[in-house]
Amino acid sequence: MKKLYGRPESLYNVPTKYCGGCGHGVIHRIITGLIDEMGLREKAVITNPVGCAIWADLYFDFDSVQPAHGRTPAAATGIKRVLKDHLVICYQGDGDMAAIGTAEMIHAANRGEKFTTIFVNNAIYGMTGGQMAPTTLVGQKAATAPGGRDPVEAGMGYPIRVSELLATLEGTRYIARGAVNSPANVRKTRQYIKKALNAQIQGVGFTMVEVLSPCPTNWSMDPIQSVEWLEKNMIPIFPLGEIKNTLEAVK
Repeated sequence: MKKLYGRPESLYNVPTKYCGGCGHGVIHRIITGLIDEMGLREKAVITNPVGCAIWADLYFDFDSVQPAHGRTPAAATGIKRVLKDHLVICYQGDGDMAAIGTAEMIHAANRGEKFTTIFVNNAIYGMTGGQMAPTTLVGQKAATAPGGRDPVEAGMGYPIRVSELLATLEGTRYIARGAVNSPANVRKTRQYIKKALNAQIQGVGFTMVEVLSPCPTNWSMDPIQSVEWLEKNMIPIFPLGEIKNTLEAVK
């Protein structure tokens, strides 16, 4: 009998540390399944920084490097330039990528560094206690914004659309945004990540897939509510789909 579904070999068979309803586990399953499918387990390297992404090396059964907070693109740049035939993945959260790591992220993308970033956007600081993140929505409550994010009176600014920002840079070749709130969106997100990884293997410039992911604990919701909240509130602000695709032009 043909086996149609199972745990990827690149994914450790261990209990999860993630909260119930967290999207990281689904994203891990997508990444490891694709690496197995592509036959690149022995040539895959993931860089995962401080934040909930810090746990990634507990689950990925291939090489990993844990850079300092926000410095993941700098580490990935060095790894990819030395190991050009390897698949190098930056696995970053919104606080890491769009706050402390903004400079590294923008300049790596602008240089067209040939690695792939998986950007997990849950609109909150997950690991450190639910503080407001650069992607927190207007009116969304956080530990540092108990009344909700107020861009005007409190001077808290607006949520940063990282994918749209990076799409303006000439060094980026493929930018997409998916979500893990439904089976249909999980399948689309997998397609986006597969396209980005294949583009990296072909040697084109910077590729990134942003993934909208629920954070029930820091949103103070149960898992079902968090999925509904993501669909109702996050997707209108962070629209799904391919935001930039110049892969045909660079073949």
